[in-house]
Amino acid sequence: DASYQLDIFGQNRNQYFSAEDALRASRYAQQTVALTVESNTARAYINVLALRERIKIARDNVEAVNRVLVIVKAKVENGVSSNLDLAQEQAQVAAQQAQIPGLVEQEREARYTLAVLLGRAPEGFDVTAETMAEIKPPPVQPGMPSELLLRRPDVAEAEASLASAHGNVDAARAAFFPSIGLSGSGGFASSALGSLFNGTTLFYSIGASVLQTIFDGGNLQGQYRVSKAQQLQLVATYRKTVLTAFQDVETSLGQVASLTQQEKLLTDEVNAASEAFRISEIQYREGVTDLLTVLTAQQTLFNAQDQLVQIKLARIQADVGLY
Repeated sequence: DASYQLDIFGQNRNQYFSAEDALRASRYAQQTVALTVESNTARAYINVLALRERIKIARDNVEAVNRVLVIVKAKVENGVSSNLDLAQEQAQVAAQQAQIPGLVEQEREARYTLAVLLGRAPEGFDVTAETMAEIKPPPVQPGMPSELLLRRPDVAEAEASLASAHGNVDAARAAFFPSIGLSGSGGFASSALGSLFNGTTLFYSIGASVLQTIFDGGNLQGQYRVSKAQQLQLVATYRKTVLTAFQDVETSLGQVASLTQQEKLLTDEVNAASEAFRISEIQYREGVTDLLTVLTAQQTLFNAQDQLVQIKLARIQADVGLY
C-alpha cells in the first residue's frame, strides 16, 4: 500500500527546501567547529614555542647574573666590596632561577594541550621547533574587500538558518490550505484519479478540509505566528553575526598593527638594554660604577626580553585570529 499527497499549495515543497537549508546550516556549523580546532591548535603550538623562548632567556639570564656574581665574590674577598653587594647579587641569581620551574611546567602543560588537540596521547609527545623565529605570518594586504567575511562559516550558517526559517514560514502558511490525498493499493494509480476533479467530489473534499482548517482552535494560526517570530529572530541573529564578523576583523587588524609596532619598539629596547648591561658589567669589573647600576641594567634587560617574547606571541596569535 502506498499513500500520496498532492502538494498543491507547496507545504511539502517548502518543508523540503527548509530541510535542505537546515542541512546546509549544519554543515557550516561543522566547519565552524573545524576552524575553531585549527585555530586552537595553532595557538597552542605557538604558545609552546613562546614558553621555550622564555625558558631559554631565563637560563641565559641566570648565566649572566652568575657571571656578575663571580666578580662580586672576588671583590668581597679582596675587600673592595661589602657582603651587602654579595647578598644582593645572590638574591638576583635566586630570583632568576625561581622563574625557570614555573615556565617549564607551563611549557609541559602547553604541550599536553597541543597533544590533545591533535588527538595524541600527552605522554611522550613533543615538537621539534624551539623558537617562533621560523613562523612567518603572511603580511596583511591593503584593500581587502568585506566580501571576504562570506568565508566565515558562522556567517554562512546564520544565512542558511535564515533561509530555512523562511521555508518554514512558507510551509506554515501553506498549512492553512487543504491537502488532497491520493491512495493506491498495489498499482501505479488509484481509482480516485478518475473522479478527483469531478465538481461534486472536489467541492466536498476541499470543503471538508477547509472546515477542518477553520475550526482547529487557532492551532495553525499560532504555528504560523511562531514561525514568523522565529524568522524575525533569525534575521536579528544574522545581522548580529555579520556585525560581529566585522568587529572581529577590525579588532584583529588593529591588534596586528599595534603589536607589530610594539614588537619593533621592544626590540630596540632589548638591544639598548643589552648594550647597557654589557657596559655596566665592564665598568663594575673595572671599579668605575657600583653594583646598583649593574642590578638595574640586569633587571631592565631581563624584563624587556621576556616582554618581547610575549608581544611576539600575541602578534602571531592576532594573525591566527585574523585568519
